[in-house]
Amino acid sequence: MSKVTVVGAGNVGATVANVLAHKDIVKEIVLLDIVGDLARGKALDSWQQAPIDYYSTKLVGTSDYKDTADSDIVVITAGIPRKPGMSRDDLISTNANIVVSVVKSILEHSKDPIIIVVSNPLDVMTYAAYKASGLPASKVMGMAGILDTARYRAFLATELNVSPKDIQAVLMGGHGDTMVPLPRYTTVAGIPVTELVDAAKLDAIVERTKSGGGELVKLMGTSAWYAPGAAAAQMVEAIVKDENRIFPVCTLMEGHYGLNGIFVGAPVTLGTGGIKKVIELKLNADELALLNDSASAVKEVMDVFDNM
Repeated sequence: MSKVTVVGAGNVGATVANVLAHKDIVKEIVLLDIVGDLARGKALDSWQQAPIDYYSTKLVGTSDYKDTADSDIVVITAGIPRKPGMSRDDLISTNANIVVSVVKSILEHSKDPIIIVVSNPLDVMTYAAYKASGLPASKVMGMAGILDTARYRAFLATELNVSPKDIQAVLMGGHGDTMVPLPRYTTVAGIPVTELVDAAKLDAIVERTKSGGGELVKLMGTSAWYAPGAAAAQMVEAIVKDENRIFPVCTLMEGHYGLNGIFVGAPVTLGTGGIKKVIELKLNADELALLNDSASAVKEVMDVFDNM
């Protein structure tokens, strides 16, 4: 694969492009935004970074979808960011219109791309992209779980005073307040986290993870971008290099976990062609109940989109 398009040259989109360029695994990255000069400027700035940080990936900024022709992967970050006091669901009608329009414009110039959605509210925007694209579910996914588990792992690394490199975690469900962290599947260098952190502290970390996005909005007045951008770039890397990485991503449930027709986060194998397999964990009754609650919350927002 040689060409990746990132739609939206705001903080998240520009970070996706910049982090991906540093990985030096694709020939060209197109950064597209309706504000063309913004995209051109950020792409040019990143291209001028190449001799310093030693990568060959060419970056191009544009406002013209013709420049995205024959893209292998498209990352959609376009949409308005969350403002303080605004829930993800408040964003739905504005961002759904943007995402649908982006997908249709992309498909005029690229036949069969893999689409990674980052726009919020994430689960329903992934659903909107899937419906608008007509592509198979293996090729349309949302970036949420990698970011959410990264926040969870970062908080645990701080609590335990250990390297975040040694912490592995799985998280499921919708992106937001109903997400389902799974402490039973969380390890620190192979050691179950429940042996290292007491239950009350672990619960507090889980709760902080659930509102991790909101915490940053309060601090900065806008949504996060470094970690979300890096998370989307990591998904692109797994696909381009056919790594078969196991990541939690937002994907269509087709009978998995007893759910049907709902986009929620679940662990998948990611490589060439997109999602190769949805992995079904043996959830206990409590975990399954939380996942069903999360899926119900997502379904409500999907219904809002369907009835728009």
